[in-house]
Amino acid sequence: MPSVNFTVKWPNGETGQYYSPSTVIYEYLNIGQSYRLEDFLRQVENGLNKASDRVRMRYGFACSAAMDSLATIKRQVKILGLSTQDYIEIIEIMNE
Repeated sequence: MPSVNFTVKWPNGETGQYYSPSTVIYEYLNIGQSYRLEDFLRQVENGLNKASDRVRMRYGFACSAAMDSLATIKRQVKILGLSTQDYIEIIEIMNE
């Protein structure tokens, strides 16, 4: 199963790279697009859950790395103190 790393640019200019165990994340995030915070969180959560489900269907267990990525993203949102007015940009999505 091809995995994917995606890079986001946070409102403060920092970037972060996160992992998806499946290319299904391409259906949820688009390179070069900026998402309002709540839209970004919804899309990334749905995408990573779907990716984890694909791992479960193939191997019989969920992907903990996908859930770790989601937890890290949510933690970063809190650390940065982001609001619903903030935008997050997808700057790269790359197959491993």
